[in-house]
Amino acid sequence: MYSDLVAEVIGGDERERLILEHLPQVRLIARRIRERLPENISLEDLVSTGVIGLISAIDKFDPRHNVKLKTYAEYKIRGAILDGLRGLDWAPRQKRRKAKQIEAAIAMAEQRLKRSPAEDEIAAQLEIPIEEYHRWLVETRGLNIASLEYTGGEHGRDLLHYLPDSGRNLPSTLLEKSELERLLAESIDGIPEMERKVLSLYYHEELTLHEIALDVHLHESRISQLKSQAILRLRSHLAARWPAVRGLMTT
Repeated sequence: MYSDLVAEVIGGDERERLILEHLPQVRLIARRIRERLPENISLEDLVSTGVIGLISAIDKFDPRHNVKLKTYAEYKIRGAILDGLRGLDWAPRQKRRKAKQIEAAIAMAEQRLKRSPAEDEIAAQLEIPIEEYHRWLVETRGLNIASLEYTGGEHGRDLLHYLPDSGRNLPSTLLEKSELERLLAESIDGIPEMERKVLSLYYHEELTLHEIALDVHLHESRISQLKSQAILRLRSHLAARWPAVRGLMTT
């Protein structure tokens, strides 16, 4: 195959040079994922897994698809790290259960109120104090990784954009992708303004939680809560309207 030929042509010193050149990219992606995970997850472990993704990107890169190596490498690095985390099953069941309870509470409150529920209304639906609900949001941080990583925009294109696939231009595939993007945009429009801003700064501007906190003049822990809550809102909204998403968003 052409990609195998590319790997052979790169070979030796050039291959090593490309790996070294893109190592900072691996560390940057690993650091951004690490800040969303529990303390027991090692950054160096994420970097090591990301390097495997980088090497795979370099060996399989096909310039005919009109995608930069850095862009393709980002997808492969991130994918390798997320696959590694899924294999570890690092998230305790109790945290997953709480995330599902929050999603269900949001869905039920939204149905009852006919609008996006406020924090105190979600807490009331869960029958817990608002302070405890905030603790739940902090505890479920990190369970959302990959759920919104490829959902549109320059830094979040669908995987089909990067992977050669003879079926990617089928009308059914394009229609499905377009409909999912429409539903996501609709879901984002329906969440509170501050949560929209946090998501935009985090996913599109690629600011850290600390940088967002400085920008909007809130504590970093509060930004973490708002981000977790926004993603859980979107997951709840999409799962109700797009059944195929349910399997993806339970990881």
